[in-house]
Amino acid sequence: MGKVLESSLWRSSDFGTSYSKLTLQPGFTTIIDSFYICPTNKKKIILVSSSLGDRDDSLFLSTDEGTTFQKQLIPFSVETLIFHPREEDKVLAYSKESKLYVSSDLGKKWTLLQERVTKDHVFWAVSGVDADPDLVHMEVQDLGGGFRYVTCQIHNCSDQALMAPFAGPIDHSSLTMQDDYIFFKATSANQTKYYVSYRRNEFVLMKLPKYALPKDLLIISTDESQVFVAVQEWYQTDTYNLYQSDPRGVRYALVLEDVRSSRQAEEDVVIDILEVRGVKGVFLANQKVDGKVVTLITYNKGRDWGHLRPPSVDMNGKPTNCKPPDCHLHLHLRWADNPYVSGTVHTKDTAPGLIMGAGNLGSQLVEYKEEMYITSDCGHTWRQVFEEEHHILYLDHGGVIVAIKDTSIPLKILKFSVDEGLSWSTHNFTSTSVFVDGLLSEPGEETLVMTIFGHISFRSDWELVKVDFRPSFTRPCGEEDYSSWDLTNLQGDRCLMGQQRSFRKRKPTSSCVKGRSFTSALKSRVCECRDSDFLCDYGFERSPSSESDANKCFANFWFNPLSPPDDCVLGQTYANSLGYRKVVSNVCKGGVDLRQGLAQLQCPLTPPRGLQVSILGEAVAVRPGEDVLFVVRQEQGDVLTTKYQVDLGDGFKAMYMNLTLTGAPIRHRYENPGVYRVSVRAENMAGHDEAVLFVQVNSPLQALYLEVVPVTGINQEVNLTAVLLPLNPNRTVFYWWIGHSLQPLLSLDNSVTTRFVNTGDVRVTVQAACGNSVLQDSKIVRVLDQYQVVPLRFSQELDAQNPNTPEWREDVGLVVTRLLSKETSVPEELLVTVVKPGLPTVADLHVLLPPPQPTRKRSLPSDKRLAAIQQVLTAQKISFLLRGGVRVLVAVRDADTDSQRLGQSSSYWVVAVLFVIGLFVVAAFILYKFKRKRPGRTVYAQMHNEKEQEMTSPVSHSQGVQSATQGNHSGVVLSINSREMHSYLVS
Repeated sequence: MGKVLESSLWRSSDFGTSYSKLTLQPGFTTIIDSFYICPTNKKKIILVSSSLGDRDDSLFLSTDEGTTFQKQLIPFSVETLIFHPREEDKVLAYSKESKLYVSSDLGKKWTLLQERVTKDHVFWAVSGVDADPDLVHMEVQDLGGGFRYVTCQIHNCSDQALMAPFAGPIDHSSLTMQDDYIFFKATSANQTKYYVSYRRNEFVLMKLPKYALPKDLLIISTDESQVFVAVQEWYQTDTYNLYQSDPRGVRYALVLEDVRSSRQAEEDVVIDILEVRGVKGVFLANQKVDGKVVTLITYNKGRDWGHLRPPSVDMNGKPTNCKPPDCHLHLHLRWADNPYVSGTVHTKDTAPGLIMGAGNLGSQLVEYKEEMYITSDCGHTWRQVFEEEHHILYLDHGGVIVAIKDTSIPLKILKFSVDEGLSWSTHNFTSTSVFVDGLLSEPGEETLVMTIFGHISFRSDWELVKVDFRPSFTRPCGEEDYSSWDLTNLQGDRCLMGQQRSFRKRKPTSSCVKGRSFTSALKSRVCECRDSDFLCDYGFERSPSSESDANKCFANFWFNPLSPPDDCVLGQTYANSLGYRKVVSNVCKGGVDLRQGLAQLQCPLTPPRGLQVSILGEAVAVRPGEDVLFVVRQEQGDVLTTKYQVDLGDGFKAMYMNLTLTGAPIRHRYENPGVYRVSVRAENMAGHDEAVLFVQVNSPLQALYLEVVPVTGINQEVNLTAVLLPLNPNRTVFYWWIGHSLQPLLSLDNSVTTRFVNTGDVRVTVQAACGNSVLQDSKIVRVLDQYQVVPLRFSQELDAQNPNTPEWREDVGLVVTRLLSKETSVPEELLVTVVKPGLPTVADLHVLLPPPQPTRKRSLPSDKRLAAIQQVLTAQKISFLLRGGVRVLVAVRDADTDSQRLGQSSSYWVVAVLFVIGLFVVAAFILYKFKRKRPGRTVYAQMHNEKEQEMTSPVSHSQGVQSATQGNHSGVVLSINSREMHSYLVS
């Protein structure tokens, strides 16, 4: 469930010989979720607890290596703690609510720094790089939903005190800080750019080959003032290309192609490359070419790569029959999911040159074939030691190597070697076999005591077994107990990275302890420079076409390497290497210098290039009166002598100097809606560049009403109109969905026409989008094969009260429909009155056919319905009152071509109607008079002018008259006396 439900705390002060259980809160069940040990003072420990008896989370603080603890309640739930790298009492806490807190007294008091902080992207200041040790770097989410890189001082981290080293937005979870460098990526207009800052200088684009078009970029290493990155280029799926940078991390050169990648838990990408610890410049990598994976090694930070030499005999002394170039040694370069066991390859800073790994011999790496091999001379020679994979632990600087089989069955035997794997002994560490879960030793692995922990069964408690090798080594080592070995590459060359390095190791015959003070490095000597100490400069490549050109560098087509660097400033000089550079961290002196053509050239005045203008937050639509921050960036060219002419499109014009150098945004406010053309022109004596941005300033949409006839016929043209407030001509996009179609029809006009080919109810939906504002309305259109239309007109007095709004028209139509239904006994659901837009005010009465199923209540035949309607309209029985007592009559409008019956011509329909009326006019009149025995049953309507003129929803056709009489519906109010109200509601 993602939560610790039970825990107990045990402490040992004698290297695991005995343990005592600690009771943090007598009488309470205390759950320890996690614990943290201060990296600069291991006496200071913080336990994170969620007690079942307390509502608040709590911390338990210790300053004596866990002898005593002090409880401290905290008002938040801890996700993770981050100790300061140098000051032992300062701690950052990231909460489960994405808030960041700080404590300067080891967790006793906490102060909220920031909210909406990205997990795992918070960093303390780096000593020697950041001027302020109390500075915190973090990635936060702004109110608009974007993410930014900000910094603040722990004693003042208010919104006003926040600093933004980069003005624009960055991608989520992309901020990374390692050593001298800060990295992040920013995506805009479907293009991702990668930025770097060296020693807190301004951020610049990382310069990769132009058409690398990276899909992903991972930081591999940042030590020794150089960046190693793995880049997945546009054509790669399960491989990455390895690049190395200049000291500033800006320009990159390819060092190895097609390094294998894989996805581990939580979809993290793992690159098959391993930096060998203890010896600088040595890396292992798995390259995948044509489906085959092979292991390579480099001794000079990627300049040259070679295959691992296979051993001539196996662990039993039998010939391996593995000979280059068809057969080599290949290793799995996987990290272990369990942090308490080693990965498939094990190296340590305390044991330089000692590498143990799981792999196989052959032409390629074979999955699940994991024989164990060892080298004690940093990969020059290898030996097989086991047939199956083992977990490895180094003790006493590699003086003791412990190996436990990686298996799912319980064990009680471990193997160990005291001569760097030449011979192995076994040891029964327990009488009862246990499932081994991990191996532990003191940090640095400089002691001879280890702990094995596991469990006897899946339901049993932990089993912790101490293994002490100290009795086997009774004395400390002296100088006579050591021998030396020289670091060489695969060709036996001792001059690597410009120097010869010698290390010392304990003689196999000496049973002594190296101890904490042991150092393996013996001596080093600087070499004279040779061709191998140089490689092609950034933008150049070595040609593999012929041996005669093997040491020549040629300009890459996608670069302009002979041009001045991007940071070249007028008045300064830059070095033109003419194709070569020395390997970073190479210390050779004298000898050959392939940079003999090196020339110090004056930085020329360069024209501005790559000018960009954007709104902070990457928006292009804003509201009137809203503060807008314009950011101007320039990718290339001189900035000190460049003038920037800014035109914001509404009359504001200004000239700036150093605009892109300072990164300060331009604050502006548009008062009126419209589309504004923002332009920035950068110009100096060498040339100019221009950037343009169109900004939409829109008031938020307030109301949208879809106006459409509720009834229409098959294949008749129907007009769909979206009535929008406020009106935004030419700046609103309308999306129309008709029926079950998922693909909308787009238009800039608020009206479209369509036809329906099938009968039935069809839903029509419209969305209006203007900037960031979107509204929607939807209506149902009944498509019939037969219906009748009676054109209506009103007294001209109604025109003066017509506000020409959809709601008003709909309410007037409801009034007329209900009056006609009441006077003619035609069911209301068979009458639909549609008031048309504009003046004079006219309407169409749609008379629908009744449902085909039989009903208990008898209804008038179609012709009789028309006759009844015609009669009451001719007799001026349908009327309502305007304000002031002015009566509005409803009558039949001239028929001409406005009235028709679906599927028949207009003239035929008119003749038929007149014929029917002539036959039944007398009978209908008598029936009508007979029905209206009671006097005073007249329905009136009064126009009501509300004090508050606000738009409200119209009354639906199914609502009763009572709601219509009480609601404010665009000024239409029905007035019916109480005696008539009852008879109307029950009819």
